Amino acid sequence: MCQSPFHPFLHALPKCEHHLHIEGALTPTLLFALAAKNNVTLPSEEDAAFSSPAQLEQRYKHFTSLDDFLSYYYIGMSVLVTESDFEALAWDYFTHASADGVAHAEIFFDPQAHLCRGVAYDTVLSGISAARTRARAELAITSELICCFLRHLPVPETRTTFERADLQASLLRGDVIGIGLDSSEKDFPPELFKDLYERAASLQLKLTAHAGEEGPATYIRTALDDLHVGRIDHGIRLAEDSALLQRVAREKILLSVCPISNVFLRCVSSISELPIRQFLDAGVPFSINSDDPAYFGGNYILQNFCAVQEAFDLSVADWTTICEASIRGSWCSSERRDEMSRALETVAQEFDAMRQT
Repeated sequence: MCQSPFHPFLHALPKCEHHLHIEGALTPTLLFALAAKNNVTLPSEEDAAFSSPAQLEQRYKHFTSLDDFLSYYYIGMSVLVTESDFEALAWDYFTHASADGVAHAEIFFDPQAHLCRGVAYDTVLSGISAARTRARAELAITSELICCFLRHLPVPETRTTFERADLQASLLRGDVIGIGLDSSEKDFPPELFKDLYERAASLQLKLTAHAGEEGPATYIRTALDDLHVGRIDHGIRLAEDSALLQRVAREKILLSVCPISNVFLRCVSSISELPIRQFLDAGVPFSINSDDPAYFGGNYILQNFCAVQEAFDLSVADWTTICEASIRGSWCSSERRDEMSRALETVAQEFDAMRQT
């Protein structure tokens, strides 16, 4: 828990989460419950971590790399079978998000990881959509869905998945507003997926891609130049290329930064190594996100805000800048963005007034 005097302020801020893999919100407790419900055998004989939720939670604290994490991530997905499973998964995330002050969430999901297990696309989408509807009604959290493609799979398979009739129908209905690119970054540069992104752009979808997490800053450049994305997920290597950093600031490309995730996956050894101050000083817009919180110590978005505050001692003005950029970079309606901006202004004014008394 954040010990900073800023904690009430950080909690009250209206947060926009742009980098949340819904499959990464699968807690060990829910994982084991769904495995029992669906008669899914976990590999406990091969890996002692799967002997109990507590053991699995401990193993998650010791990932050695992105690929080490992904191996557990894909095993975890195996317990997600029915529509109610996906609804339970998404609702669990929304309850955590509500407790942390999330006002709007733009959620990634990975259809390829489910289709290959024989789980229908509409099963995944219907379950998540049911939780989204409930979250708006009961928690006042608005949300959008972004369909991510797994870059380690063959590129032709990615295009085939995108062209599926059920997926295309969800795009036309507006159930899914954009596409993203995730999974192992090394050896899978963005330009491999240029054809996919051209097709998505022709449908006027929102475009984003993971780049510059474990991959180099050049991946950020090619994501912009070849994929024409409007957002970069992670993007922390941007600090290594001053010209590119200036371009991202000038073009107002939002980065969805995931501080605690970066530490868990050994991209940096501590939060203080992240270029947060550099981004603020250069005018690079970014949001702070939880990525795969169930796998990263149960650290949801508020813990990420607190970790950044503890590392950088930011001001009210800094946090207002971060949150305003995250609101303006959100892919929701202009009316919803204006509503959140007004809420942000109120929170900042009230906290400043409280500190002056």
